[in-house]
Amino acid sequence: MNENSTTRNATNGTSTTHFGFEEVAEEAKAQRVADVFDSVAQRYDLMNDVMSGGMHRLWKMFTIAKSGAREGSRVLDVAGGTGDLSLAFARRVGRSGQVWLTDINNAMLTRGRDRLCDKGFMMPAAQCDAEKLPFPDDYFDCVTVAFGLRNMTRKEVALAEMQRVLRPGGRLLVLEFSQIWKPLAPLYDFYSFKVIPRIGQIITRDEASYRYLAESIRVHPDQETLKAMMEHAGLEKVEYFNLTLGVVALHRGFKF
Repeated sequence: MNENSTTRNATNGTSTTHFGFEEVAEEAKAQRVADVFDSVAQRYDLMNDVMSGGMHRLWKMFTIAKSGAREGSRVLDVAGGTGDLSLAFARRVGRSGQVWLTDINNAMLTRGRDRLCDKGFMMPAAQCDAEKLPFPDDYFDCVTVAFGLRNMTRKEVALAEMQRVLRPGGRLLVLEFSQIWKPLAPLYDFYSFKVIPRIGQIITRDEASYRYLAESIRVHPDQETLKAMMEHAGLEKVEYFNLTLGVVALHRGFKF
């Protein structure tokens, strides 16, 4: 199953897409996703630590290391949420650089902006849709999206927008849950569908949102499919790195 694919209802002509395992009208998905993140924003970071055993921090460190960002770079953090990557990039690019934190969800963006301020970083933040980025062409040295692409309704449009705002020589990095090594799939399924929703209920009082998380991973494009999507969006030299046996993959592509 591939969440990038949208289908058109022959009866009424409406386009549909996946919200987890559920098929919904394309225009309805954004609100459904917004409801999920409105619900979990305040405990989002704690849940990330508990669910991944802290591994998400190592995945993000690897992303920073592969980004090529340096002193003076311009970086766009798409769907940046509570600001983990933005904070790391801000420390790397220094005062001569620029990091934009963006997210479509106000609750997540507000929490991220407040966290960054508490850490002493006053950086620009924008609430915006990744499918309609409010930035000029050829502007950023690096664009990243971590654990956000699978929630976007039209991934191919979002990828094309990220490619558009990259300068020639810039790179896009997509960090996302992916397809695990097949022998471990049964154990991973048990953890995803039985354990994670229960943890979500205990910590956030929201089991349904974390059931959606598990489902959204299963319908997200696998490693090779996402690589092809990035190439179709105009990126070149696209490669991916499987992390933790494919639980997560980092894709990187360049604009020339």
